Amino acid sequence: MATALRKSKSFQKNLFFSIGGIFLLFAVCFSVYQYQREKEYKIDILHSRLQMYNYELMQSLGEQGILCDSLFESYTQSLSIDKMRVTIIDTNGLVLQDNNYQGIDSLPNHLKRVEVQEALAQGNGYDIKRTSESTHETYFYSATRFGDLVVRSAVPYSAELTESLKADNTFIYFTIALTLLLAIALYLNTRRISRHIGHLREFAIKAEEGKELDHELERRLPDDELGEISHTIITLYWKLRHSEEDKLRLKRQLTQNAAHELKTPAASIHGYLESILDHPDMPQDKRQHFLERCYAQSERMSKLLMDMSQLTRLDEMPTSLSINKENNNAIDIVPIIYNVLEDTALQLKDKGIEPVVELPASIIISSPFAEPESLIYSLFRNLVDNALAYATGATRILITYDNGEFSVADNGVGVPPQHLPYLFERFYRVDKGRSRKLGGTGLGLAIVKNTVVAHSGTITALPTHGGGLTVKFTLRG
Repeated sequence: MATALRKSKSFQKNLFFSIGGIFLLFAVCFSVYQYQREKEYKIDILHSRLQMYNYELMQSLGEQGILCDSLFESYTQSLSIDKMRVTIIDTNGLVLQDNNYQGIDSLPNHLKRVEVQEALAQGNGYDIKRTSESTHETYFYSATRFGDLVVRSAVPYSAELTESLKADNTFIYFTIALTLLLAIALYLNTRRISRHIGHLREFAIKAEEGKELDHELERRLPDDELGEISHTIITLYWKLRHSEEDKLRLKRQLTQNAAHELKTPAASIHGYLESILDHPDMPQDKRQHFLERCYAQSERMSKLLMDMSQLTRLDEMPTSLSINKENNNAIDIVPIIYNVLEDTALQLKDKGIEPVVELPASIIISSPFAEPESLIYSLFRNLVDNALAYATGATRILITYDNGEFSVADNGVGVPPQHLPYLFERFYRVDKGRSRKLGGTGLGLAIVKNTVVAHSGTITALPTHGGGLTVKFTLRG
């Protein structure tokens, strides 16, 4: 129990950290993306504001001429932004005017400046943070091209500007809070899942160790997909267990019934041989009769043992090495049916039975067994033998195939309706005395049913119209 609990907690831990890690990575990536997005948004706002100043300067200087120092000085002094620097540059990078620097002739060429290059290429541009070579101050630059001129506005990086360009951290706090809440919810859910898996594991351990199981676990399972899967697993286990128990019960029943069935012919053989040995002067015809009876009883014992062997093989086939599901064997059933009729031709003739076959030229099925022909032969042979055993007068056996269903019908004595549901049970006889007299083992129809089931088919017995028995079945392979 302690091991199961530790395994359950280990599963919960792995599940929690796996899902939590993925979500945390997503939250971090989203926060970084959102932070950068908001920062760029604020930079765009500042850039747009400086662009407006550039346009206002050009409008005020447009009629008087760009080189009018008085107007340029008057405009720059009226700016609302403290220490704002305004520079006018030609397309060759030569500085024409600058409100924060007197020695214009000594200023270096500005053609290589990032914002100037962008303005010349696409109309406007900016550089977020760069230190001026002339004033040695750090600015935010925004440039606009007007024909042969570039107007550039620059704002010093003050504490106020730095703070305004920062992204709002509110969403980060929100993301952290949401992450914590989701982590708590994830922990609670993983603990619940882990607990239910622990219950299922407990069930599996008990089943493996052969301990007593109860149905209390099923009532503790959740009413969701996990609970549904668990219920399915537990149901399959109980079905498998009951199936194994049924197999053991059938084997015990088969052994007991076989011992009972073998007892009678063994006692008969023993009695006939004892009489022969005790009476050495027994008349030859009587001795011959006793020997023939011994032979008949030994034949019956041999057939019973063969039928038991066949049933045992069919019971073990679903788990035996004879199954080859990956390489199914395709077989034609029609030749097998004709082989059965050929092998029973003498018995059919002696009984005056006329077999009627209404089959297509070929019926191909896919069988998962290594030697399917012998199984299919035994199936049809037992059906024909059953019809032979109960034939009276002018009996007919009709073998047909229609829409995937086989039918073997006769017009013999038939079976009372109350016996039909039990015909395929082992050692079941409608008339026990008559069946033994006819030499039946009581296993023929059981072999038929098991062969059909082994091929994933269905089988049913019903009265033939006008008297007799009809057996209908499918073979799906």
